[in-house]
Amino acid sequence: MISRTDLRGALPEDLRHVLPRAELDVEAALEKVRPICEDVHHRGVAAVREWTARFDGVELGSTRVPAEAVSHALAGLDPRVRAALEESIRRARLVHRDQRRTDVTTRVVPGGTVTERWVPVERVGLYVPGGQAVYPSSVVMNVVPAQEAGVASLAVTSPAQKEFGGLPHPAILAACALLGVDEVYAVGGAQAVAMFAYGTEECAPVNLVTGPGNIWVAAAKRLLKGRIGIDSEAGPTEIAILADATADPAHVAADLISQAEHDQIAAAVLVTDSPELADAVEKELPGQVAATKHSARIAEALSGRQSGILLVDDLEAGLRVVDAYAAEHLEIHTADAAALAARVRNAGAIFVGPYAPVSLGDYLAGSNHVLPTGGCACHSSGLSVQTFLRGIHVVEYDREALAGAAAHVSVLADAEDLPAHGAAVRARFAPGELPALTDWETPA
Repeated sequence: MISRTDLRGALPEDLRHVLPRAELDVEAALEKVRPICEDVHHRGVAAVREWTARFDGVELGSTRVPAEAVSHALAGLDPRVRAALEESIRRARLVHRDQRRTDVTTRVVPGGTVTERWVPVERVGLYVPGGQAVYPSSVVMNVVPAQEAGVASLAVTSPAQKEFGGLPHPAILAACALLGVDEVYAVGGAQAVAMFAYGTEECAPVNLVTGPGNIWVAAAKRLLKGRIGIDSEAGPTEIAILADATADPAHVAADLISQAEHDQIAAAVLVTDSPELADAVEKELPGQVAATKHSARIAEALSGRQSGILLVDDLEAGLRVVDAYAAEHLEIHTADAAALAARVRNAGAIFVGPYAPVSLGDYLAGSNHVLPTGGCACHSSGLSVQTFLRGIHVVEYDREALAGAAAHVSVLADAEDLPAHGAAVRARFAPGELPALTDWETPA
């Protein structure tokens, strides 16, 4: 059901080439989404409707969801689901409110200051997946940090669902209503990202697109990055588990299965120095998979090239492997899990010990589940308030402070063969008012 790779012995210098990855990666998907995005760019909403009909089997009248449909979905929401979503929102707000940035002013010299001012992005497009599963939790994870950052204009999009009359899933609409978001679109896939990037007759363009999605959404975000900002390439989900002989194989198997449930190309990877644990997990998987609702989907994900059990010599080697893998979700099931977790450098989110499974983070830990995938956690972060803020440096110098910098500016400008830079500073002073360059010394 799941492959095993023996990495015991000397680990290769570049581990990335021996780690399990999906055959279809974002780079390979770029050329497939390019014509879709270009079509939306040139033909606007007509192209969005046509691609939606082709991929989702829905003929849209308007891409925007009527406000009454959003409020109606909340009225019909199962009270238990509503209570769970409200608690998820409450916990997410606690965590994300503490991420708010404050302006900081630094006195560089007397009369000269630099202030870093944090300004929210003006308008964002928030992508919420649909299809094989429904993700009202992703509405929470997108909207809460954007609201806490102070973003003025929020638009949510989620794929049109044929069984719901061309609207997104009612649970997604209800989550939007709970959060006070009424600008919602029934568009998914690459065409949704292009709609946000270029704008259409029905949707104003945005500055930033965030949210998880399938490989096509991730590819469109990469393609259009630059025209829009993106959070990260949050594509098909993945879990890595670093475990030793103290781990409970039933817990490990259940957590691998929980992420494999998302998609046939979801990745589930166990890294362990214990052959006995590997054997026990392999024995656990068939029975647990057979007992789940989506057993066929899970079995396909676990048996795919993107999943596997990796045997290593020891936990030091295991740390090297998980850092090279840079998982979206990394669980640590070891005797001293907290100490090992503190040494991990590359992961979207780290779940420490047997009572912090990824499933908790997906819904109710208070952390954000929109995380970088495909190895991007080595350079990208998960969604946070910071994602929606821009730092702007505000420079204020008085005349005396500028005079004190003039000689050094001139020297550096001449060194870079940009003499007009120095001249622009000297133009503010009368001839002879500034000391000769030879008189200047570097301040202590």
